[in-house]
Amino acid sequence: MCPTEMTSMERVLTALSHREPDRAPLFLLLTMHGAKELDLSIRDYFSTAEHVIEGQLRLRARYGHDCFYSLLYAAAEIEAFGGEVIWYEDGPPNSGAPFIRRPEDILDLTAPVPEDIPCLRRTLEVIAGLKERAGGEVPIIGVVIAPFSLPVMQMGFPSYIELIYEQPALLRRLMAVNQEFCVAWANAQFRAGATAICYFDPLASPDMIPPEIFCQTGLAAARHCLSRFSGPAVMHIGSGRCLSMIKELAAVGAVALSASVLEDLTEVKAACKGKIAVAGNLNGIEMRRWTPAQAEEKVRQALAAAAGGGFILADNHGEIPWQVSDEVLLAIAEAARRLGQKR
Repeated sequence: MCPTEMTSMERVLTALSHREPDRAPLFLLLTMHGAKELDLSIRDYFSTAEHVIEGQLRLRARYGHDCFYSLLYAAAEIEAFGGEVIWYEDGPPNSGAPFIRRPEDILDLTAPVPEDIPCLRRTLEVIAGLKERAGGEVPIIGVVIAPFSLPVMQMGFPSYIELIYEQPALLRRLMAVNQEFCVAWANAQFRAGATAICYFDPLASPDMIPPEIFCQTGLAAARHCLSRFSGPAVMHIGSGRCLSMIKELAAVGAVALSASVLEDLTEVKAACKGKIAVAGNLNGIEMRRWTPAQAEEKVRQALAAAAGGGFILADNHGEIPWQVSDEVLLAIAEAARRLGQKR
């Protein structure tokens, strides 16, 4: 006999408590696809909260996944600091030239107030609008860029790596400003109605930086921020591997951790058991070229590897590319509903 169907909120909360819901939750982390639903350019789509709210509603009506995703574009945080944003017709807006041109510029850096920044206010309006329509039945996922990863856009990767190794005092100053902003931005989203915050920290992966360096720097920043969030957080390290760092990452206070396609999901799930839930690990890059049959098989493999509760099916990066077709997304959603049921 099939169990009573849960709401998306019930399904997600059950999975995060390491129990088995009626079926594994599915997060389709779609940002730009709402523009296709409304027949708008990406830039026009993100220009008003009303567009994004309507896009998220249509996407969930089409695919039936288990969340609303309030992220507009990651470079909005750079825009908040006065930095440049570059727009594309077929991909997410990106940050332009670094606005921290010399390490000494960090001394004059101050944290912006989220409610004072038009692009961030727009995100808050999106969250509030989705909250009104969700009726408590659908989780709303907000996003912040971790203080340890944000400098990649603030000052550029080479300059930031040099700062980490050569100028610890300025690094501490930059982390302090970014932590102040991160906590304020996360809590503004919670006040607007976000259910949880995705703490996006791709530089935390051992693929990006030696673990001992992260443990001396970014790990403390994560603990500081999450301890001050007014709601739950998901630790997301992009597409990077996490298996060798699960003990440390599971201890920062997050309710879930992203899993990379570069690692065995069964091993990640086993290492996280009883410590932290797992989200992942469909390959968003390969997804652009999948057939519906391939999409179904990838879903089958992920669900089999992560059986037993404590798992959310999602892409491994945190944003599904613009080029992924409706046909493939529908195949993922249908396979998740059919194959993810509790047996």
